[in-house]
Amino acid sequence: MTTANNETPARRLVVLGAGESGTGAAVLAKDRGFDVFLSDSGAIAPRYREVLEKENIPYEEGGHTTDLILNADEVVKSPGIPFEAPIIKAVMAKHIPIISEIELAGRYTDSRMVCITGSNGKTTTTMLIHHILVHAGIDASLAGNIGHSLAWQVARDPHAVYVVELSSFQLDNMYDFKANIAVLLNITPDHLDRYEFKMQNYVNAKFRILQNMTPQDVFIYWQDDPVITEQLRRLVVDARCLPFAEHQHDDSAAYIDEEDMLVFDTPGTSMRMPRADLALNGLHNVFNSMAAGLSACVFDIRKDDIRQALSDFGGVEHRLEFTADIDGVRWINDSKATNVNSCWYALEAMTTPVVLILGGKDKGNDYSEILPLVKDKVKAIVAMGLHNEKIVEFFSPHVPVTDTSNLADAIAACRSLAVAGDTVLLSPCCASFDLFKSYEDRGRQFKAAVMALK
Repeated sequence: MTTANNETPARRLVVLGAGESGTGAAVLAKDRGFDVFLSDSGAIAPRYREVLEKENIPYEEGGHTTDLILNADEVVKSPGIPFEAPIIKAVMAKHIPIISEIELAGRYTDSRMVCITGSNGKTTTTMLIHHILVHAGIDASLAGNIGHSLAWQVARDPHAVYVVELSSFQLDNMYDFKANIAVLLNITPDHLDRYEFKMQNYVNAKFRILQNMTPQDVFIYWQDDPVITEQLRRLVVDARCLPFAEHQHDDSAAYIDEEDMLVFDTPGTSMRMPRADLALNGLHNVFNSMAAGLSACVFDIRKDDIRQALSDFGGVEHRLEFTADIDGVRWINDSKATNVNSCWYALEAMTTPVVLILGGKDKGNDYSEILPLVKDKVKAIVAMGLHNEKIVEFFSPHVPVTDTSNLADAIAACRSLAVAGDTVLLSPCCASFDLFKSYEDRGRQFKAAVMALK
């Protein structure tokens, strides 16, 4: 079909969802000559509405107009929209291709992509890799679940390297996108409500990070993870593999030796540094540091620069974030721990008796994974949520559990239970959406409430 003046009409691209991802996708599509329309079922945040209006991008909010969506040549779906949403079902019924914002952005850049996924540790590892690269003078930028969307940066603020944190939801709608370095940290049950409560579906989503990789690319992964190990037995990986482990295997590229030294042993780099020099504490952060260090080795960054960056990294907000010491009690914000395995890592790092705050929107949690650590390290649990029955029932036979339905009551309960030398740890195991807007909102409200105790 052609127009009256014999020009081919612009391809129509519809963006569903007007958050950071969707707005960036709309701007990139507009710059690339698409006929763009954005639709959001809820209210669009003022900062994103301002961008859309400034860019003259047509949009709607508060609902979807089917006729304006089902005429699309392609749809960019926000990762937060489930496949069961009626509008997505309608798009799929029309056989309209659905892609992610990352997939769209990847079509229009030749920059190197360092992509990180896993059930836990993604944000810390992503920011640590970025820290090392920038410290070494490389033009690198954060993208994915951190900072400005990749699409926005490709359109308006290009960089030589992007360090991209990827959730399973983003990977679901990526097809031709390729990572130059793919990092897979771990796989534990999470978001199973989005994957028909089938673990293999979730595993398959995570392994999409390997799509399209070549022998010139690098795959970095934790080789002690049983789920990853089992999946790799079934696959042929074209990329060069640099696995890391707590203790050395025959093919380990990073590990801890008998002298408690962190060892990196790759074709291009051989180096050691004391584990005690790492900026981040806890075994899980040793693994995060290994993954980040191996990524840096691929870039042939100087050993001294890698050591320095691993030792002076400032950490990530809401991830084992020290908040205050009040009357000898340490208060720790680990609001980003939205699944059981993430809480396990937090408890593993604790060295003093713990008053543990759990609760929120349960995602099909199996709390048995953390029970041994709870028995060993937790003196009391404070359940904070609208529906705490599962937590109370599971943990009450083992430790005292206090049931609260709001942050103020939870803080008060912790204050009464903790004594000097204890740690109050907010590591909820659950999503935040019962009481808070996001895990960031939960963490910031927690910190504010703790600081008000001073």
